[in-house]
Amino acid sequence: MNENERMRLTLTEVGGVRDVLVVGGGINGVGVARDLAGRGLSVVLCEKDDLAGHTSSASTKLIHGGLRYLEHHEFGLVRKALLEREVLLKSAPHIISPLRFVMPHNPAMRPLWMIRAGLFLYDHLAIREMLPRSEAISLRVHAAGVPLKKEFERGFAYSDGRVDDARLVVLNAVDAAERGAAIFTRTECVDLLAENGGWKAVLRDEGGGEWIVRARCVVNAAGPWADRFLRSQAHRPETRKLRLVKGSHIVVRSLFDHDHAYIFQNPDGRIIFAIPYEHDFTLIGTTDVDYTGSLDDVHIDADEAAYLCAQASRYFDRPVCESDVVWSYTGVRPLVDDESGNAAAVTRDYRLELAPEGPPLLTIWGGKITTYRKLAEEAANLLAKVLGRSTQDWTKSALLPGGDLASVTGGGHRPDMDFTRFVGTLAQRYPWLPGRMLQRLARAYGSRITEILGSANCLSDLGETVAPDVTGAELAYLHKVEWARTGDDVLWRRSKLGLHLSPEHRAAITAWMADRYRDAGRKHGYGVPAASL
Repeated sequence: MNENERMRLTLTEVGGVRDVLVVGGGINGVGVARDLAGRGLSVVLCEKDDLAGHTSSASTKLIHGGLRYLEHHEFGLVRKALLEREVLLKSAPHIISPLRFVMPHNPAMRPLWMIRAGLFLYDHLAIREMLPRSEAISLRVHAAGVPLKKEFERGFAYSDGRVDDARLVVLNAVDAAERGAAIFTRTECVDLLAENGGWKAVLRDEGGGEWIVRARCVVNAAGPWADRFLRSQAHRPETRKLRLVKGSHIVVRSLFDHDHAYIFQNPDGRIIFAIPYEHDFTLIGTTDVDYTGSLDDVHIDADEAAYLCAQASRYFDRPVCESDVVWSYTGVRPLVDDESGNAAAVTRDYRLELAPEGPPLLTIWGGKITTYRKLAEEAANLLAKVLGRSTQDWTKSALLPGGDLASVTGGGHRPDMDFTRFVGTLAQRYPWLPGRMLQRLARAYGSRITEILGSANCLSDLGETVAPDVTGAELAYLHKVEWARTGDDVLWRRSKLGLHLSPEHRAAITAWMADRYRDAGRKHGYGVPAASL
């Protein structure tokens, strides 16, 4: 009996009806799966591609309240996001960290009084425990003024956070799995039928094998595909209309050598960010363009790239040219259509909608990465009530995998400050590990780094060096624990090594993953064909 047959037999023997099937492996789907699993409910999640394969890995990499939303009077959303900003900074200090922003004042855009009022609200709409308040600065003396055009003399500084968005998704999935959820990547829900007061879902893996999951309720967390899922798979009418808005980003070589980010005001009323990224680069984005094309093949347009370069060049002394772009990425945001004329003005808030008839079917409309945990908590409360389960909120004070830095340092205070102590402790424990490699692994895995390094006493103990500072031990961990299947999974989602490695080294990682996938098969509960849950 081969491995697949053993897995089929095991799953068939387990059988039964699960409490919840979650469709969609973006940030909202994995957040809901994690919350529900932590409450003791039996959960299955399926994702037709890789975790964070689309919108959730195409954000501006920020945990923020949304300063610009104040202009659209979204005070409730901004307050909710600011509260969540503090929660998330504490929960995952390895992948989420404070970031100071500088806004050069352009009198032609917004008057000083308006900016001061907005920042005052931003400082006071929610309690700040870790981040400093905003302040006026002189760009003539501040380091952030050096790369800017000399016409910008005054500005403001305020704080938000940065995040590795794709890793945030994966860590939520890891936590969900460790709490009992079954996570299936590259597995699509192709049909959903009401049966005996619950749901019968037909799942199809990437090889074409089909199998059945029965669940008491279903969560439609399909993001940009949510309305299509209702029509095509669930055979239900649309109750809301999604407005699909494409957001594109470009990455160029570093435009400045300090650790602040910029927020630039544009003549069209929009803003863009310029953020220090991956040590050697600057991330510039985003655009907001209504989108009607294929959701499976989304790319930046020439007009979008030109727009981002032109707007950044209005501020930086050295122009940003399209030839400077070393990488770009694009995502489609599934926003709740509030009939705003301007795509940038469409609300980033979310709606949870329970189908009025039939077995419980909860659809998630809209949302933003900063508020995913609150969304998941509200969804879990709603579903627990529907299922007649008495449960408690738990994620607000919980750490994500790797977030327990104190387990390595022996004590903790402020998470944002503890990371430096954490890296110092690791440097003493693993003095043979190259400094840049240590920093990258610490940021990616936090306290889970010990599961990769273990008792290694030298670099060779971590297996073959597949690419510079990338070992077999790390790739094996990504494959076994984090559902990595392909080179792109590793290079562009589990990490951003694709920015740093040569084509030859990227190819080496892709080949290693292809060999591993072929040899290991579909183990550990993802993508198992011809089985019934």
